[in-house]
Amino acid sequence: MQELYCVKKLEKREQIVVQVPGSKSITNRALLLAALSDKKCTLHGVLFSDDSRAFLDSLQKLGFEASVDEEKKDVMIRGTGGRIPNRQVAIDVRSAGTAARFLTVMLALAGGEYELNASPQMCKRPMEPLLSILKESGVEFDFRGEQGHFPFHMRSEGCSMKEVTIDTGVSSQFASALLMSGVLLKNGLNVHMSGDRTEGSYIKMTLAMMSQFGIDYVKEGNTCFVPYQPSFGLEEYQVEPDVSGACYFYAMAPLLRTGVIVRNVHRNSLQGDIKFVEVLQKLGCQLTDTDVGIRVSGDKLETYPGLTLSMKDFSDQTMTMAAIAPFATTPTLIQNVEHIRFQESDRISAIITELSRMGIRCEEVPEEKGIRVYPINPEEIKETETETYEDHRMAMAFTLVGLKTGKITIKNPGCCRKTFENYFEIIDQFFR
Repeated sequence: MQELYCVKKLEKREQIVVQVPGSKSITNRALLLAALSDKKCTLHGVLFSDDSRAFLDSLQKLGFEASVDEEKKDVMIRGTGGRIPNRQVAIDVRSAGTAARFLTVMLALAGGEYELNASPQMCKRPMEPLLSILKESGVEFDFRGEQGHFPFHMRSEGCSMKEVTIDTGVSSQFASALLMSGVLLKNGLNVHMSGDRTEGSYIKMTLAMMSQFGIDYVKEGNTCFVPYQPSFGLEEYQVEPDVSGACYFYAMAPLLRTGVIVRNVHRNSLQGDIKFVEVLQKLGCQLTDTDVGIRVSGDKLETYPGLTLSMKDFSDQTMTMAAIAPFATTPTLIQNVEHIRFQESDRISAIITELSRMGIRCEEVPEEKGIRVYPINPEEIKETETETYEDHRMAMAFTLVGLKTGKITIKNPGCCRKTFENYFEIIDQFFR
């Protein structure tokens, strides 16, 4: 029998203060950079979730020394300067897109013979653009299922590439993978980025973290030269709280007319989803960056308007915006998010399907590469068991509709283990 979570209506609260886990995107980049370095690095504030455990487990199977203290949220990784300790091993990236893309490139560039497995969900996600580049550079693949997808056997004697062009349109993780592991190539690597996300938030995060770890890349326009750098690294690194996870709580400010503080989230975050709090400001909320964390205040709002906005650079919050849009006074148009079709689920289809089942009018707008959501009276929302499609962001975002109306039950809430294991425990605390 499938697990269910019945979301209770949350009556007005004066203030919500929460702590969210560490950022998945920063955690997994830090794990890779620490492993590539030649230093022993202790990461603080690490996210422990299905995705980060898949990354850690893969590194340990590859022979990297890693000690874990989940209670303190610390991980120590001893870098090996680009050498893979176990060069003939099988790893399983599970559903972690970052592990799938980052580790595939690292292993291809470092050399060895590997069996790479993944969950059924990850086996459907795009890999072909990245694998084609690696094949052209001499890496051999034997696909165990669909061509160009996980699972596969990979054999590499080290890549010969000196420059590469990668499209950021389908997934910016392809570019991030090549940028970080480019330090392994003796002649360095010129990465030419094409597509509509060459200046995207996740690429900016990758480059910022490379700088933090001491990698001296040179960027000119959409081209980045990553030099061969056998010696770099840090002894300690602090992972930021997960702004993506924080946004589900910040969205409660206008939705529930309350104030929300997420501890240790600040405006100078490396994470692109910090732009979502600026969207909440456009809805009429007040923002204050306090010593504790950003406070988003919606307690003085009577209503909030629908918006027209491009979410290309913070598209993980498309579901969050879609969940609060029905309670605006005018329609909301979300633009430039067509790439979310290829993530944990077809998120465009999932949003439209689930909002429609709730009785909310919602439509795809192909010319805007997005969706439009129309207002509804909360009383008219239909009682719905919401499908989550094994997608953690669908589960967390559509919980917001339930908190507003008391009419939503979330199917398979356990899918949140991917990034935010205790999300529903925090929601439960609101009613104690």
